[in-house]
Amino acid sequence: MKQYVIIGNGVAAAGCIEGIRNVDKSSTIIVISEEKYPVYCRPLISYYLEKKTELNRMNYRSEDFYDKMNCEVIYGRKAEHIDSSSQKIILDDRTEVSYDSVCVATGSSPFVPPFDGLETVKNKFSFLTLDDSLALEAAVTKESRVLIVGAGLIGLKCAEGLRDRVASITVCDLSDHILSSILETDCAAIIQEHLESNGIRFMLGDTVIRFENNIAIMKSGSSVDFDVLVLAVGVRANTELVKEQNGEVNRGILINDRMETSLSDIYAAGDCTEGNDISIGTKRVLALLPNAYMQGHAAGVNMAGGNEVFDNAIPMNSIGFFGLHAMTAGSYNGEVFEEKEENRLKQFFVRDGYLIGFILIGDTERAGIYTSLIREKIPLDTINFELLKKVATSAAFSPETRRKKFGGVI
Repeated sequence: MKQYVIIGNGVAAAGCIEGIRNVDKSSTIIVISEEKYPVYCRPLISYYLEKKTELNRMNYRSEDFYDKMNCEVIYGRKAEHIDSSSQKIILDDRTEVSYDSVCVATGSSPFVPPFDGLETVKNKFSFLTLDDSLALEAAVTKESRVLIVGAGLIGLKCAEGLRDRVASITVCDLSDHILSSILETDCAAIIQEHLESNGIRFMLGDTVIRFENNIAIMKSGSSVDFDVLVLAVGVRANTELVKEQNGEVNRGILINDRMETSLSDIYAAGDCTEGNDISIGTKRVLALLPNAYMQGHAAGVNMAGGNEVFDNAIPMNSIGFFGLHAMTAGSYNGEVFEEKEENRLKQFFVRDGYLIGFILIGDTERAGIYTSLIREKIPLDTINFELLKKVATSAAFSPETRRKKFGGVI
């Protein structure tokens, strides 16, 4: 019997557990969980703050998941080292755990720039885990003035979650538009206007140069008084366990389509990895929940001696703020086709006759049709792309394709 170890207890770990059990029903699985909770949906932490969900509804799997999968979970412990020569993992309490195969699913950690005077700020938080959400909940009151540094997805979801709990929210970012990593300027402006109409104040093209207790001195020379500070500048992949063993690491742990690292019997999955992005043809970190699960599942199958690849990853984001929804996928380095109405915008990016990316704001119904065009590399001259630009419908495909893709719907 083998002993499998999974370092981390997020969505990638759940996928890995299920992948292992698809092949090997009886060998030992040990999960090392730095957090003290069963696997949960991290995107729900803002909804918890917003009182749209409860703690017992945030689990990614049922309460008996680990029992059904015959897993042992070591809660509240951090894996500090992997000794690949002896195939042991050393925990922060010096416990050693042996493995035959290991999956590193360590996720990412908040990136905190070295702001001058940050140590003078008493109430400062990140917003990445359930503990962060619980800590923020305990710190804010109806009189709190909140400053969020970072207008990316994490910072804006935090703002949405806090809106009805506090007196004011100011979001600053060095970029001149919000969500700069996933949206173009025109698209971002639609969402920004919607957020502003819901009480969120922005200071864009500006950032903090130093803190003086509860005052942020900005690059522009202005200042912001606050009671609670949230640092949402960005995240970094947790690569240290593989890097210190001289495994191949860039911004993330480098993996192939079988989730194998450069080290024997060591796999990796989830936000800590760099895998192939087929929309641009290079490796990059794709910190997305669906990708994390599929990577984890492939890792688990292969750890157990099976054969599974995950070779069609693309960047995707499905987001919503105060009822306005948006979805993005792929890359934007191509010819742009646009459909625009009031508070609705569709942009499609085409290169060499293929859809390589899209941005949808206000109308995200059946967006999976567009995603499949990118993943499956379907030539646009074989479909009615003019129709698809206006509405996501199977009618844009040939009868033969509809039978194959949509189960005989013609």
